[in-house]
Amino acid sequence: MHNKKTMLILALGFVLGVFMGTCGSVFADRDNADTATDSDALPFEELRAFTEIFGRIKRDYVESVSDKKLFEDAIRGMLSGLDPHSAYLVADEFQELKESTTGQFGGLGIEVTMENGFIKIVSPIDDTPAQKAGMRTGDLIIKLDEKPVKGMSLNDAVKMMRGEPGSKIVLTIVREGEEKPLKISLVRAIIKVKSVKNRMLDKGYGYVRISSFQSGTADNLEEALTALKKENGGNLKGLVLDLRNNPGGVLEAAVKVSDAFLRSGLIVYTEGRIENSEMRFNAAADDLINDAPIVVLINAGSASASEIVAGALQDQKRAIIMGEKSFGKGSVQTILPTSNGAAIKLTTARYFTPSGRSIQAEGIEPDIALSPVKLESVEKSDYTPVKEADLSGHLQNAKATTAATDATAVSAADKEKDSLLKDYALYEALNLLKGISITKTK
Repeated sequence: MHNKKTMLILALGFVLGVFMGTCGSVFADRDNADTATDSDALPFEELRAFTEIFGRIKRDYVESVSDKKLFEDAIRGMLSGLDPHSAYLVADEFQELKESTTGQFGGLGIEVTMENGFIKIVSPIDDTPAQKAGMRTGDLIIKLDEKPVKGMSLNDAVKMMRGEPGSKIVLTIVREGEEKPLKISLVRAIIKVKSVKNRMLDKGYGYVRISSFQSGTADNLEEALTALKKENGGNLKGLVLDLRNNPGGVLEAAVKVSDAFLRSGLIVYTEGRIENSEMRFNAAADDLINDAPIVVLINAGSASASEIVAGALQDQKRAIIMGEKSFGKGSVQTILPTSNGAAIKLTTARYFTPSGRSIQAEGIEPDIALSPVKLESVEKSDYTPVKEADLSGHLQNAKATTAATDATAVSAADKEKDSLLKDYALYEALNLLKGISITKTK
């Protein structure tokens, strides 16, 4: 079990995504009243062994343990042993999950998983304490304040990271490339996740960032695209859709985001053992950006619902996928409330891209792979090359005024380029869109 990655997935209804230390999603109750079969018969021998062990613990364990705790621990073990995403949610945890659908969450703003007994950061959420403090995908948390994480459950670790807004916590992390553990002090906050952001990269070229898939993400995307088109006179030459470090979220949101760029065809389908776990989603006849080229950015922190979108647009030849191989979570979790006010989060299906690919443990391979590098401008030296304008008696430019105007335009372009240089993948995506646009106009 120690070598097994353990994810805490917050999902209500059909929800896909990595648990966000401070995030959640919408829910839907579901009843399963399937007809009993021979395989549903009670395993009396196994139940006899369980009862015997239960009795021995009650009688012989060094300390007294309540029946409630023993049964809850047994249920947790039964579910966690199935896969990294199935889990038991006691009443308080289930209530927290339902409250998280409001879009405001208390905590640090990180999506986490369990790996080799430590808490691994899948990705920090945009504009949160964790992201502002410089926490990175792949960081391993080894201490919460002064308490070692080793031996904790993921639930317990998440509870420690949550707390009153304004309260502090110190995370001790191990980061690849660093010789010593790093201590990062964070102040807890109410996390208001804005799942969609947009801006213009250059004239005619828009940028949309989706940080997670929530119930309102599709509507927010439509608003963002409308704003971009309005800013550019009604149409776009191209769009960068940024899904990096997006842990996923609501399946319906992923379907609607994909549908926004597709005119027809299959988006995703799911398969499971029970009848109502098998679903197919097809695109409606519209495209919000009128077939303008799209580059989708993904990385190792792009999971689940992000992979649905990337896989659908890739299989439908609607977008070019650029970046790193994605996380590889291709399963669907369903929240099933229980009679005691708790709930079980159970993996009920796998999802497949239009061409029939399962992303589970494989991920989306980008069409254009990019290493995670950062470009920086070379520092200027004291030496300045001699140019024609420096020569004594050089001829004057007959169009000096025009040249000055052009120089001003170039200066503005250089500023935008300098901004893009801070994000190598985005810089390359914009260049690719411009290349496609030039090719289409010839």
